[in-house]
Parts: sequence; C-alpha cells; structure tokens
Amino acid sequence: MKRITFALLALGVFATSVAEAAWDRNRLKPVSEEKKAKVLDSLPDRPLAKPKKQRRVLVFYRCEGFVHGSIAIGNYTIQELGKKTGAYLADLADEYSVFNKETLAKYDAILFNNTTHLVFQNDDQRDALIDFLKQGKGVAGIHAATDNFYKWKPGARMMGGQFDGHPWNSGGTWSFKLDDPKHVLNRAFNGKGFWLKDEIYQYKPDTFVGANEIRILISLDLSKDQTMGPLKRNDGLRKQYTEGGRYVPVSWLRKFEGGRVFYSSLGHNDSLFWNTGVLKHYLDGLQYALGDLEADATPTSKINRTPVLAPAKP
Repeated sequence: MKRITFALLALGVFATSVAEAAWDRNRLKPVSEEKKAKVLDSLPDRPLAKPKKQRRVLVFYRCEGFVHGSIAIGNYTIQELGKKTGAYLADLADEYSVFNKETLAKYDAILFNNTTHLVFQNDDQRDALIDFLKQGKGVAGIHAATDNFYKWKPGARMMGGQFDGHPWNSGGTWSFKLDDPKHVLNRAFNGKGFWLKDEIYQYKPDTFVGANEIRILISLDLSKDQTMGPLKRNDGLRKQYTEGGRYVPVSWLRKFEGGRVFYSSLGHNDSLFWNTGVLKHYLDGLQYALGDLEADATPTSKINRTPVLAPAKP
C-alpha cells in the first residue's frame, strides 16, 4: 500500500510539474512605461522601402521551452515599429490554431519572436506554413526562433540553423563584424562593425545549413580577445573555432521553399529593443520578408566580400 501511495504521489508531482511548465502567456511581465518610452524614442521614422500595399505581420511568441523575458517588449516594439514607420501592421498570436491556410492568407510575413521548442499539432499546421512560403511570402525570426521544430525537419531547416548553446552569455559585451558591409540589410550599421551586450547562439553542425545556403550579414568578430574569451576555457572548442575555420553567424537571409527568410540572433536582452541600429536592422529584414525591400540572397559561398571588423574596444 505504501508503495502504491508513493507512486501516486510521485505521479501527482510529475503531473503538477508538467502543468507548471505548460505555456501560459500570463508568465510574461507587462512592459513598464519607462521601457515603452525608450522604445518609442528609438524607433526609426520611416522604412527604407515604400510598402507596395498595406502589409500585415503575424507575430507568434509561444514557448514550450525556456521563456525569454524579452518577449513582451519584443511584441510591443515590433507592433510600434510598424505603426511608426507605416511599413506594416502586426497582430500577436500564441495559439497553434492560427497556422491554417485561411488565417495565414491575411498575412504577408510571420515573425517568430523568441519562440522555443515549438511542436505543431498536426500536418495541416505544418502544411499551412510551408504553403505560406511557397506562395512567395516571408518568415522572420528573432533570437530563439532557431530553438524550434526538433521533430520536424522542414521546420528545423527553415531558419537555417538550430540552437546549440550560447557561450556568449547575456551579461557579456561582444564584438560583431559586418560580413557583407554593403548589403542593403546592413545599412543600419553605416558600414561599421560594432559591440553589443547580448546573448549569442552557436548552431548545431548537423542542422546549420551553412554559407552554401544563407547570405551571412553579421557574425561574431572572433579576432577580439574578449569575444574569444568564452571559448578559451575549452581547448577543444577553441581549436575548432581557430584552426577549423568555424564562424558564428548572427544575422542572415535566405530563400526557402519559394519564400524569403530573415533571422537575427540579437534579441535576448530588453535593451536591444531600444537600440536604433538593431531596430533598423529588424525593420529592413522584415521588409525583405514582406517583399517590399529587394535584397540579394545569393549564398555567401558564391560571392566575394570584404568583412568589416568591430573597433578594437567597445
């Protein structure tokens, strides 16, 4: 009897832990008025390209895994960015039911805002997203948008890479180079590398599609000791990055299933959402996904380029 009682209690604890881990939008803290003011003060005035028609973006922010605290300010910023510039209108959603062909027909792009471990419920939802891209529409992703669809290969390949840890944590300030300084989606940075405080991902070698399929816009500048620092504690990992020629892309664009994809790893820390350069980069990437801003998506391996490194110090 004691064993049965213990088993039932254990089962109850397990069920409770599962329930506590389930997605609940109320876990997101409201954005403070102070932070809203910072965002509004940092928004660009106008888009780089005039919209060809009224555009709509579906901002999806559900999490089945880690819930980023910056989701709420990301949602607020993306909506206000569209309103201020007139580039688009944005709707928020966190229920998988929006992934049907009828609902998605209203939208020109889908933005995955820090989503984690997404698992679509059925083939209809999976087909709706792929069909959306096949219609020549677009998808964009912020930060954890590469931490999804681990059991669905097309979804895993869509963004171009999948999360494999973040040696560059959110408390550090890291150096970034412009891999493609003259690319239109890098115009926000005025041809200059930079330093930022944020959490930066590396990607699983077996799912990262690499320079043969994506156009890399920004990557970590590993020539700086501060940015190489997290790797120096692991001799094997450091050797891979220095002698093996590995690189850490941060922002890129690509074509996938007939549609356009833009992704940026930036967006863990709230402060990124009141950084004007980052907001311009997001806007330009979204305009590419929407089909209003022409941008060259020729894979990096097929072009000649001269990257611009970050300044010597932050």
